[in-house]
Amino acid sequence: MATAAQAPKTAEQVYEWEGKDRNGKVVRGETRAAGEAVVSAQLRRQGVMVTKIKKRRTSGGSSIKQKDIAVFTRQLATMMRAGVPLLQSFDIVARGSTNPRLTKLLNDIRQDVETGTSLSAAFRKHPIYFDALYCNLVEAGEAGGILEALLERLALYQEKTVAIKNKIKSALTYPIAVLVVAFVVVAVIMIFVIPAFKEVFTSFGADLPAPTLFVIAMSEFFVSYWWLIFGSIGGGVYFFLQTWKRSEKMQKTMDRLLLRVPVFGDLLYKSAVARWTRTLSTMFAAGVPLVEALDSVGGASGNAVFAEATEKIQREVSTGTSLTASMQGVGIFPTMVLQMSSIGEESGSLDHMLGKAAEFFEDEVDEAVKALSSLMEPFIIVILGTIIGGIVVSMYLPIFKLGQVV
Repeated sequence: MATAAQAPKTAEQVYEWEGKDRNGKVVRGETRAAGEAVVSAQLRRQGVMVTKIKKRRTSGGSSIKQKDIAVFTRQLATMMRAGVPLLQSFDIVARGSTNPRLTKLLNDIRQDVETGTSLSAAFRKHPIYFDALYCNLVEAGEAGGILEALLERLALYQEKTVAIKNKIKSALTYPIAVLVVAFVVVAVIMIFVIPAFKEVFTSFGADLPAPTLFVIAMSEFFVSYWWLIFGSIGGGVYFFLQTWKRSEKMQKTMDRLLLRVPVFGDLLYKSAVARWTRTLSTMFAAGVPLVEALDSVGGASGNAVFAEATEKIQREVSTGTSLTASMQGVGIFPTMVLQMSSIGEESGSLDHMLGKAAEFFEDEVDEAVKALSSLMEPFIIVILGTIIGGIVVSMYLPIFKLGQVV
């Protein structure tokens, strides 16, 4: 006899409670339940006299980052490999998370899966955190009965991707931070220090050297229009970043320019190649057809130049052209990647060879970041020394001149 379909469960929330146990001792804790009445009933059965219950706010906490998703994927893969049921795995990861937003996200996915939605479909409801590549691999794992293995591949892929992004950020953060601090220091000198020197020089009644007059003129401009300078720089940076973020044309232009920047361009190029080969290797190893896999590869590279090239490669591969020939036609891939791809196609181990190429360029990114850090330190010191030193010398030239006269 067919059983009646159960109504969907009410969404559970986390409630913080306080009460007294049978000995009169004050106890506190947290319980996940569908409502306050359920929490009260559970605690009464445990012999706790409830004095306060309140729902824990989940809107706070830090935003969910790609690193959080990578850690979650690794935890989920590990527990499923150990034989822990899917729903229980989600519950364990959610309870262990210190980020309320991530906890809420995992609980929402768990509830969808519990009501009969496939895991990949549940992930697709949150495209901000789970992109097409992620969802496609999970779907392939569900269809092939190898979800644990593909989750491990996904975890490895995300860990490698996060590592590369962090290395790029660390390489760029240091010089940008130093230059910002240098600008602030120069602004303080111009607004507060130079005017004091100007008053002293005025009392001399002598002609000032040209460098000193130039610095004083700059100082007067800073003092009169500091609000315009800071506003223009802040507004310009904000407008530039927003345009870069929202305009596809701007993104393509900047991505092309960045690849041509000395030193930095080589680092960004190697990181894009590493992500491109790593993504295609992961997708192809999961059993995703090559043409279909190329859908996600271009965007995962993080560069519009590679995204456009991938679209062209996909069109040529779909008409029967080999992957290596298509890659060679776009003219942006290094010789080593082309050779590895060719060997992989001939030997039937394309995923393995692309994975080796990804490892090589990931190591290249490591070396490039180290070299860049070593190169930037003396370069920044020279720039700061020239700017600050030039201002100091300009201010002391009249004093030196006065000493010669005396």
